[in-house]
Amino acid sequence: MDKFLIKFFKLGEKSTTIKNEINAGAYTFLAMSYIIFMEPAILRQAGMSFSAVMTATCLCAGLMCILTGVIANSPVTAAPLMGENLVFVFTLVIAMQWKWQHAIALVMVEGLIFLGLTAFKLRDYAVKSVPASLRYAMAAGTGIFIAMLGLKWSGIIVPDAYSLVRLGNLRSPEVLVSIAGLVAIITLFVRNVKGSIMLGTLIALVVALIAGVVKFNGVVSAPPSVQSVFMQFDFAHLKALDFVFGVVILLYMNIFNTIGSVLSVKNPGAMKVLVIEAIGTPIGALFGTSGVSSYIESNAGGVAQRGKSGLSNTVTGLLFLAAVFIYPLMRGIGTGVSLSKYYVLYPVAAPALIMIGFLMLKNVLKLNLEDLSETLPACMTLIITPLTFNIAHGIAFGVISYPIVKLISGKYKEVTPLMYILAAGFILYYIFA
Repeated sequence: MDKFLIKFFKLGEKSTTIKNEINAGAYTFLAMSYIIFMEPAILRQAGMSFSAVMTATCLCAGLMCILTGVIANSPVTAAPLMGENLVFVFTLVIAMQWKWQHAIALVMVEGLIFLGLTAFKLRDYAVKSVPASLRYAMAAGTGIFIAMLGLKWSGIIVPDAYSLVRLGNLRSPEVLVSIAGLVAIITLFVRNVKGSIMLGTLIALVVALIAGVVKFNGVVSAPPSVQSVFMQFDFAHLKALDFVFGVVILLYMNIFNTIGSVLSVKNPGAMKVLVIEAIGTPIGALFGTSGVSSYIESNAGGVAQRGKSGLSNTVTGLLFLAAVFIYPLMRGIGTGVSLSKYYVLYPVAAPALIMIGFLMLKNVLKLNLEDLSETLPACMTLIITPLTFNIAHGIAFGVISYPIVKLISGKYKEVTPLMYILAAGFILYYIFA
């Protein structure tokens, strides 16, 4: 068996060993395992089944990791991505008032278009056409949004009629559970403990159980059925303009969320990874999840631990498949505490959201603050995204303002044709939608 693995994954050529690859795969799983409870916790806001989405997330992530590992011999992992799940819920379902079945149909269409762009090598053109400043702003703005959602779920901040938000009751049991979880995650993270987000979340769960905030449901059970979300596409009654707007936003996020994590890993089979990864979004929609993309945890996690081949990715995928059996544990993490009819806290899951948001803010450091023609449009995305609670509006305002500011500053030649087209399209959407 050892000889087969060494030959199949070319471990000798990559100067690695079976032990190193297994350790790297396990570490990567720990680094990105928060998506197992976070994806269903977020998509539940759209009315989807927590248990079915959790199973779909594990199956989809496991399948994509194994495919990328076996076919491309790459350590770059893939799973449902933070950010796109927020667009799915807060833009498509809540803001546009679509059914989640409509949103899933849109994800499928966008995924097929994304696959076509990748197959015909148009993806690289799209990446080069959109300024890096807007890509960094999108990531950082999404981070602020995610952190705000986590603070809201924790009860640390609460809605206010006069100032939009205010500080919540820091002495309530739910808030104290979230604070304990956040302290645990930060402590583990700064000490470079593997899987700090998941381990810190488990600590928050223990605190919640002791405080009586959530009930213990067990650890292991048979995998929940995915039937209620599998292939639930509904294309009826979709407005054409909203459909196009949604597809463009999802494509925008999908393209720029993935290119950096794939190419940041020195992998000679990067293009093969891109093609396999592009299949992930249609597969995710088929199973009943939001867009599937490559994870930067591949770079920060497994690759940093000397994972160099597809064996590490295969190990990560197998661990995701095994995770379908820990539904009761994930259910405890995703348990909501109702304070009123319209106000629900998720004290155990909230600290992970806050930390993920904090980590995404590092993209602000990549902005060129000396060039206002780049910084001002980026700031539009940074500010509009969290204040509207809508990533799509943040992207659109950044794209619209970019060519306008460049024209005013006399730098119109720096704007690509695609940016003019996108800006015009978003303006028309806001006029006629």
